[in-house]
Amino acid sequence: MGNSNNKIEIKNRKAKFNYEFDKSDEEIAGISLVGSEIKSIRQGKANIGESYCYIDEGEMFITGMHIAEFKQAGKYSNHDPYRKRKLLLTKKQIRRFEKELKLQGRTIVPLKLFINKKGLAKLKIALSTGKKKHDKRESIKKKDMERDAGRAFKG
Repeated sequence: MGNSNNKIEIKNRKAKFNYEFDKSDEEIAGISLVGSEIKSIRQGKANIGESYCYIDEGEMFITGMHIAEFKQAGKYSNHDPYRKRKLLLTKKQIRRFEKELKLQGRTIVPLKLFINKKGLAKLKIALSTGKKKHDKRESIKKKDMERDAGRAFKG
């Protein structure tokens, strides 16, 4: 079932720049997918850069995640690339997220989409707080200083 040698990991690179995270607020969630979606993910044709999670009537969903249509699927058996998808979490996990979301400025952001050892698609999600504009500028300055220090050390 699982090809362990071709590891699929689709990361949300914008997340660290736009949000602040606390390591204790991370969870791994399963995703309810149709056949053509999992096949596209296994080919690495998915994007979680513009996506976010929300809770509706005790269930968690992800929206804005793009999974490309599977070319070999027929005209009628393919999927909508931007449809909302249900995340598979326990009620206890969802309640914990729901409690945290009530705090001002908290969001559930997907960090990484991957295929586990059993061949199932999993999504690493985290509670985060949005960064202000000046915090983003600080992140850029810090990254530039680290890059310059690395160049000076090599040269």
